Amino acid sequence: MRLSLLTLSLIVGGFAAAASAPVSVEVPGLTLRGTLETPDTPAPWPTVLIVAGSGPTDRNGNSAAMPGANNSLQELAQGLAKLGIASVRYDKRGVGQSMPPAGTYMKEEDLVFGDFVNDAAAWLRQLKADARVRGLGLVGHSEGALIALAAAQAGEAGAVVTIAGPGENMADVLARQIGANPANPPQLRAEVNHILAELRAGRRVNEVTPVLAPLFRPSVQPFLISAFRYEPARLIKTLPAPVMIVQGTSDLQVTPEDARRLAQARPEAPLLLVPGMNHVLKQVGEDMALNQRSYADASVPFSPDLLPPIATFLKANLSKPSTP
Repeated sequence: MRLSLLTLSLIVGGFAAAASAPVSVEVPGLTLRGTLETPDTPAPWPTVLIVAGSGPTDRNGNSAAMPGANNSLQELAQGLAKLGIASVRYDKRGVGQSMPPAGTYMKEEDLVFGDFVNDAAAWLRQLKADARVRGLGLVGHSEGALIALAAAQAGEAGAVVTIAGPGENMADVLARQIGANPANPPQLRAEVNHILAELRAGRRVNEVTPVLAPLFRPSVQPFLISAFRYEPARLIKTLPAPVMIVQGTSDLQVTPEDARRLAQARPEAPLLLVPGMNHVLKQVGEDMALNQRSYADASVPFSPDLLPPIATFLKANLSKPSTP
């Protein structure tokens, strides 16, 4: 694993101070950059790769499309470190510090869902070769849960945790979310259903109503076509590692029913429904205003009921030494 001098200076005789340090992994044509979060216990540690959700969401769980920060994945990583679990969280390709080299350009139409799966797999291979890693797992949030399920199919991970992961095809998720909004007129919903049907069949749609362009513009359609080929229920059923399914009851984007669909496909998987937790892992209860504000307000408290059961599951399943 490529480590900064800062990281190396923290390690003395197998002991490390609880700390954050930069890490990176090379993938074709790109350097992906992330943060290593370490416990204050002796190495080696059970370690997880944290995979962020959709759009321009960075390693800390913050979106460039939002005016503020929620720091949900940063708090997740720091909380796991306090419980003795190390982690790497990273900026996905095209986000934050994981940008193409100077003088080059990443075309949106060239990006497919499999790129994110391959990137996560590259991190897993690098971490598995690190002598400080004792058992390697994956924690995926939102769309990152689907990425995690796909990346873990090769058997590199000893355990997987899905948090707020979709329980159905992403096309069905989009159709449900758009259809559930009463502000969307029937003709708009009909166009959405038509576009989704075409994309699921592998066909691009040249003409898109301007209001739908942010979601279905032609340049993003190759990504959607590729993403619609990944079925979360099938992936979780065939996963060669133990998996835990986690869902907040106050999530505005993904529902407990999604979690139950995943659990139905994998009946032996523990299912954790966290009361009052929303999509960005904050404790908001039934307060809708607080729920919406929490996406861009790091002061909203992180759910206190999330970390202990996840840590228990990970430690139970990441107890064996990792071998290259």
